[in-house]
Amino acid sequence: MCGIFGYVGHRQQAANIVLEGLKLLEYRGYDSWGVAVKIKNEKLKIKNSFVLEKHVGKIGDAKVNLPQSSLGIGHTRWATHGGVTVANAHPHMDCKKQIAVVHNGIVENFEELKEDLIKKGHKFISETDTEVIPHLVEEFLKKEGLASSVRDAFNELKGLSAVVVAYAVSKEIIAAKTGSPLVVGVGKNELFVASDASAIVNHTKKVIFLEDNQMVILGDSLKLIKLPEGEEITPKFHILDWKFEEALRGNYEHFFLKEIYEQPKILQSIALNSLGQIEGLSKLIDKAFGTFLIACGSASYAALAATYLFSSIAKKHVNFAVGSEFKYLEDFITDRTLLIPISQSGESIDVIEPVTRAKERGAKIAAIVNVLGSTLFREADFKVLLNAGVEKAVVATKSFTAMVAVVIMTAYTLSGKEKEGKELIIDAARNVSEILKENYVIEIKKVVNFLKDKDHVYIIGRGLSYATALEATLKFKESSYIHAEGFAGGELKHGVIALIEKGTPCIVFAPKDETYDDIVSNAQEIKARGGFIIGIGPKNNKVFDRFLETEDVGDATIIPQVV
Repeated sequence: MCGIFGYVGHRQQAANIVLEGLKLLEYRGYDSWGVAVKIKNEKLKIKNSFVLEKHVGKIGDAKVNLPQSSLGIGHTRWATHGGVTVANAHPHMDCKKQIAVVHNGIVENFEELKEDLIKKGHKFISETDTEVIPHLVEEFLKKEGLASSVRDAFNELKGLSAVVVAYAVSKEIIAAKTGSPLVVGVGKNELFVASDASAIVNHTKKVIFLEDNQMVILGDSLKLIKLPEGEEITPKFHILDWKFEEALRGNYEHFFLKEIYEQPKILQSIALNSLGQIEGLSKLIDKAFGTFLIACGSASYAALAATYLFSSIAKKHVNFAVGSEFKYLEDFITDRTLLIPISQSGESIDVIEPVTRAKERGAKIAAIVNVLGSTLFREADFKVLLNAGVEKAVVATKSFTAMVAVVIMTAYTLSGKEKEGKELIIDAARNVSEILKENYVIEIKKVVNFLKDKDHVYIIGRGLSYATALEATLKFKESSYIHAEGFAGGELKHGVIALIEKGTPCIVFAPKDETYDDIVSNAQEIKARGGFIIGIGPKNNKVFDRFLETEDVGDATIIPQVV
């Protein structure tokens, strides 16, 4: 999740441009950061070189004290190789300080590369795997040009990496990737590179999403190269329709809260504007001989919800697997299979890898994805774009409810009731708006005050609400670090109920559907053992100690309940 940003162009404020770009990537998580800019000092023996500023800790209010320059790169780092120190922070440089490198990923063979470079006289100052890259480029530069040196160095690296190399002598940036995402922004007489388009959109909306085994040279012009051989290829440009404001917090305390409040607008947009894409997906599912959904994290719970929705609404059987587990099930894949990967970023390697293997077996890929131009977007034969906007909070919110909305509308479209599905999503959006009003938030805060000091929370649901329970569980873990476990209500008697003691908080999702009586019965079992019951649903019940009401919006009730 490390952040990368680079700039080369006509402006002399490279240091501040890079710093502000890194701040827009702060949401990706980091423990240290750094910026390097080119300097030209006539007093030095080596006139064109880099000067660095690196720090441990937060970047939010930081400033840099670096000279004016038109070339710079920067990085926010999560420690992988070596501890959290200034020396280990990126960028890293070669011996002459003419090459600066930032890197996401892992160089699996760095130890053998480092050992060989030390024998050749290179001096290392960090414990990182990344530092081998500038020295490797430096070594190749002894006998060839910059582009071929970076290409040959990148080809030496084992593992999945995104590498950005800046060269002070020629005022160029060269970037290459396999696995980790990189985006190039094309402005007027200036070029940008970043790990996420949200850091570029305030400068330009014209971008190139680098594909695996591609290298781009940024200087006075732009050149795209295919790896490992090095032949030039024609770039594919995309125009982002994002607004820069979407990448900012606005008046909200944090992005997580901002994105929660954006959900009603996004849900309405899906209901009103996505029918064409959804009709196309419905036709593919209808024709397929075997449909698999794969996803990770929150998206996997949207996929799990789809199995219930397609069954109950469209009378269609679909299969679901967590992305990282799918390789153990892919023997079923044929050229008649439809694979539906679901992803916010479109860059999760646990989703991309099974998609690649399924394509090799001839399967058709229909992706539900939020990020235009992402790897998954490009790999898919057919795509449903969520258009939920930039989601900066690591904890998924609007992307999850958008995924569920698409799945609900697809199931209704498959059954010939697309108008009913559309109306359900509009009703769900209206109910979410009510939940986000201050008088309702006060009721949520009462429950929060009870839960905030608890060590454990147990969450149950049945049918479609089992997926709701799992998503709620993940939210507790990710956002509050409170241990939470989600269960299908019927599993309580199979050992789980042993965890319940007096005062244990248990959240019960109780929509007004065929599961209501059974889940209330499960709540009574928990209550009998001293559990404290928090009910969420359209209908209160005497077994609930606290109750948060959501409207009954049929199959779309999952949306306000998750919110």
